[in-house]
Amino acid sequence: MNWRPKLVALDVDGTVVDRDGKLPDSIRGVVGELIKNDIRVVLATGRSWHGTQPIFDELQLPHGPVVCSNGAVEVAYPPTEVLRSVTFDASEVVRRVLAHKPNTLVAVEEVGRGYRVSGRFPDGDLTGEMIISDVADIVAKPVTRVVLRDPSSTDEEFVEMANSLGLTGCSYFIGWSAWLDIVPEGVNKGTALADIAARFRIDPTDVLAMGDGRNDLEMLRWAGRGVALGDAPDEVKDVADHVTGRFDDGGTVEELARWV
Repeated sequence: MNWRPKLVALDVDGTVVDRDGKLPDSIRGVVGELIKNDIRVVLATGRSWHGTQPIFDELQLPHGPVVCSNGAVEVAYPPTEVLRSVTFDASEVVRRVLAHKPNTLVAVEEVGRGYRVSGRFPDGDLTGEMIISDVADIVAKPVTRVVLRDPSSTDEEFVEMANSLGLTGCSYFIGWSAWLDIVPEGVNKGTALADIAARFRIDPTDVLAMGDGRNDLEMLRWAGRGVALGDAPDEVKDVADHVTGRFDDGGTVEELARWV
């Protein structure tokens, strides 16, 4: 294969770190080899910047851009500089979801700080400072991202809810649990990566993107080589150019090692 990526975009959870947030030494090593081979590595995650920075530091990435909050926030680091932050009015979307599932927890991101939340989220769901507020106050001004979470529901129930409500004016991503990430309409990891690639004059055909979640669909379609982890849902595998092994079986390293 003569093709070789100029930029590698990596989802974080389930692609770079395991479900407990642990970074395998093998992934740290192969990412280091990519960098030595002058291949730019960009993290592209649904995490906030506050939750992403420790992974950036562990990987020892050089100064560069990071895609956070499913594309709504772009940061350069180190030092931290917010390059782009897209906001929207989330009040109507939140109102409709709560009318359907009134026990749903609501959180909005405070970039670089933490979240304003309507109640206590399950341990490990969010990172940073948690500021408990009324829902009306949480969505009173434009936000970059809203997280909706119902620990008593399933991801299938949230898929059904999102489809039945016909949410408009936003982009939404359903996680592995009853978790709904809502960002401005037309914003996703793919749009943010397109902005970054253009900044570095890298063509999308020269980009490798890897991920395992529904919030990776757009970037896998956009990239010249989109790779899904073996753990990914079928709809993610279906849009990928290649499906590598499962995370626990070294699927991430299996793919990245091709290019070093």
